[in-house]
Amino acid sequence: MTMRLAAGAALVLTGLALAGCDKGNERQLQGWVEAELIFVSPDEQGRVETMKVREGDQVKQGNLLFAVDDDLQKADVVVRKTAVVNAQQNFDRAKELLKTAAGTQKTYDDAEAALRQAKANLAWSDTRLARRQAYSPADGTIEQIYFRPGESVPANRPVVALLPPQNLKLRFFAPETLLPEIKYGKAVTVSCDGCEKGLTAKVSFIARSAEYTPPVIYSLDERAKLVYLIEARPDQPEKFRVGQPVTVTLPKEAPK
Repeated sequence: MTMRLAAGAALVLTGLALAGCDKGNERQLQGWVEAELIFVSPDEQGRVETMKVREGDQVKQGNLLFAVDDDLQKADVVVRKTAVVNAQQNFDRAKELLKTAAGTQKTYDDAEAALRQAKANLAWSDTRLARRQAYSPADGTIEQIYFRPGESVPANRPVVALLPPQNLKLRFFAPETLLPEIKYGKAVTVSCDGCEKGLTAKVSFIARSAEYTPPVIYSLDERAKLVYLIEARPDQPEKFRVGQPVTVTLPKEAPK
């Protein structure tokens, strides 16, 4: 992602330099499409047994994406269930003994606490077992699959990368002279090769600091080289692809 940002910044800075020779295009800024991916991973190490999706698939929230082997987790659940049964029997016995004055309050309290702990341990094991199956946290597109069935995956290592449409964004750089015209939530026009006309996006981020500062004391000429990173969320994200170059056009200033 860092290399993509550096390459994109270099491309945009070159475009800005060329645009400086053409005042008619000074409101057209070069940028690219970037994604905020959601990485879905297992909680514990395991072997991928089932893969329910392929790259490019559209999925809905709650759809099963993949499953990791669960033999150890199933065995742990059996052990915990047995512990609950034993704890329940001890509790029932302590309860009856307390009623007949043959037992003590402490024995009853200890048995009750042991039963609660056994049930909590079982609930924890059930959760571990359920999480061996990974479900989609949102609607989106499967962008990449990192592990295939039969491969072992470490704990918390992504298996699937998911891209919800709302996580797509446009990144571009604006010179300092245009910065006062760019406001959070303001609409901009977006165009690209092969795209339909009339696509728009809304500004969602404006950097507080410059991306490029010359290593000299600022002069009027050098200040023109300062650019600021801007991000915008497209109103129709399905019309764009990750890494795609785009041209962002700022609206013309209203007459004063």
